[in-house]
Amino acid sequence: QVHMIESGGGLVQPGGSLRLSCTTSGRSISPFAMGWFRQAPGKEREFVAAISRSTNYADSVKGRFQISRDSDAVVLQMNGLKPEDTAVYYCYGRWSYREGDDYWGLGTQVTVSS
Repeated sequence: QVHMIESGGGLVQPGGSLRLSCTTSGRSISPFAMGWFRQAPGKEREFVAAISRSTNYADSVKGRFQISRDSDAVVLQMNGLKPEDTAVYYCYGRWSYREGDDYWGLGTQVTVSS
């Protein structure tokens, strides 16, 4: 019943920007932590950014990506995009520390190519 819907993916040239958004629904309370992961072709899913009491970023995106929260929504502003950023980006939310009390969106494709 929990839904996490990503939007904003697409094709962009190197150096360009994209803004990913994720809206959650289906729970009476907001997630205490939200974030973004990505999975590039031939690679395992990797952490990108998260926000709870503070923000955390993968080294590969520091200085280029910014994560923000608005209640049940999370936004990832991506600037200075590189071809290496090409991946399916997944929204993540956690509501408690209990096993299984976390949910994923279905993903949105980001392609950075000239």
